[in-house]
Amino acid sequence: MASYSIQTRQLASGEKRYKTSVVLKKNSKIIHREARTFKHKAQAMQFGKQRVRELEDQGLDTATVTTIGELFDLYMAKRNLWDNTGRTKQYVIKMLRDCNIANVKTNALKPSDIISHCENRLAAGAKPVTIYHDVAYLRSVLKVAKPIFDIDTNVQVFEETVPILINMKLIGKSQKRTRRPTTIELDRLREGLEARMAFRSNGITRIPFTDILEFSILTCMRIGEVCGLRWEDLNEDHKTVLVRDRKDPRKKEGNHMIVPLLGGSFDIVMRQPRINRLIFPYQPRSVTAGFQRVRNKLGIEDLRYHDLRREGASRLFEKGYSIEEVAQVTGHRNLNILWQIYTQLYPHKLHEKGIS
Repeated sequence: MASYSIQTRQLASGEKRYKTSVVLKKNSKIIHREARTFKHKAQAMQFGKQRVRELEDQGLDTATVTTIGELFDLYMAKRNLWDNTGRTKQYVIKMLRDCNIANVKTNALKPSDIISHCENRLAAGAKPVTIYHDVAYLRSVLKVAKPIFDIDTNVQVFEETVPILINMKLIGKSQKRTRRPTTIELDRLREGLEARMAFRSNGITRIPFTDILEFSILTCMRIGEVCGLRWEDLNEDHKTVLVRDRKDPRKKEGNHMIVPLLGGSFDIVMRQPRINRLIFPYQPRSVTAGFQRVRNKLGIEDLRYHDLRREGASRLFEKGYSIEEVAQVTGHRNLNILWQIYTQLYPHKLHEKGIS
């Protein structure tokens, strides 16, 4: 027997949403559950009536069902999927493969399964922001299971479960970082990196750590962007360089951007040997690994390589550049992120506004 129900919820903007939940029971036991959310109640009711009629007349479509762990195996084996999956997501999927939730059937995943997984992870020491990635990446794999592998999944379960996880404080977003390296810390890092380069000078590849460190700050580039710069994209007359495929949450590829090489960053580029089509022909992981080893050896706490990007943006603001001008360097499409950095630097400026 099939039936449907409609739940109404209100967004922060005041708008209403209507979620239609459809269940199919056999011998008083739920054998299928699905849900969809609509802007209008009439649409929600129409969907509910239509799905109930389809399930009563045609029965349940018997697509392939497997365990979540076996789905992970299929996902990892499909090269054009796995090779285009980010390093963090790959790590999380491999970790989930060894968790109890991997034994659950793809079409039988329940809120209690997800909540139990998150509670276990929290008890093991994982933080809510880390567990958030577990849930997000599990959901993304289940979403592609049907169109790619023809495997039936209960991906709708996340609509119901995520708000509960947030209320239980089992998942959460990362806090905004404000960490900037001090002048003393940067001086110590330079000395440590110079010593590392001298020690490894007989190696096959000698990474110019201090040049890359300074360049990363002056250009506000991510280390992957620094190590991807090409000589052919350098405009010596204009002192600019084309940054290819700049990170953008709305666009994965083709997000190219011409960036000005301010300060001494152009001089740093010009003193690099032209032995490769890349200006800095080094693996980003090798650069960050060297940075981390020196940082740890010096006892500098809670400093990440990505913090150099914030340091560079902060320096530009301190020199008087506008938010729009800083965005031309950093590549931020969302100016609200830069506005947060600016207000962290200049909260005292609000006094100048006064109160009328």
